Amino acid sequence: MTQPRVPMIPAAPTHDATLAEVLARWREIRGNDAELPTLYRVLGNAPALFRGWVDFAWPLRSEPRSERRLREMLILREAQICNARYEWAHHVPMALQAGVTRAQIAALPHWAQADVYDARERAVLRLAEEVATGPAASDAAIDGLREAGFEVDEVVELTLTASFYVCVSRFLLSMNVEPEGDYLRYLDDGECRLPPGLSAATPPAGT
Repeated sequence: MTQPRVPMIPAAPTHDATLAEVLARWREIRGNDAELPTLYRVLGNAPALFRGWVDFAWPLRSEPRSERRLREMLILREAQICNARYEWAHHVPMALQAGVTRAQIAALPHWAQADVYDARERAVLRLAEEVATGPAASDAAIDGLREAGFEVDEVVELTLTASFYVCVSRFLLSMNVEPEGDYLRYLDDGECRLPPGLSAATPPAGT
């Protein structure tokens, strides 16, 4: 695995109280022996901002009213557009666990022509496409979410998720953060595509 452009903190940091606190919270999710993944070991170089990241990112993933399945679909499409291999590889298992089908993941590059998405899913994928390619979602994309039946709070959640995960992609690419070994199997020949014959088994929910 290529190395990030800055040094990584230890996988189980104890030298800084803020990092130790985040590790403890991470172990509540992943188990007592869990170590921080590569992204977090890069972020940990700025402990206070790392804590701010998880304080925002973890609730953004777990607490919105909009369906987790739709948000994971959105994240995967943005990872493809940005070619963020780490983001893709970590979110494929989360998407599968949330109920996104393999057929839907495989069709993401040509979602506008595929017949595996309903109107709500298409509205979310349009949002993902426009936010990721920039500079912003259009009036038509936001109106499309409302027309697809999303309430105002869900529109805010989805747009915030789309915007944040573009930020994640840009950070990952700028820091040259690559997927860990266990996650490489979610890439197809190194690309952000679902590999054929992917095993049903998935690692625990990632970052």
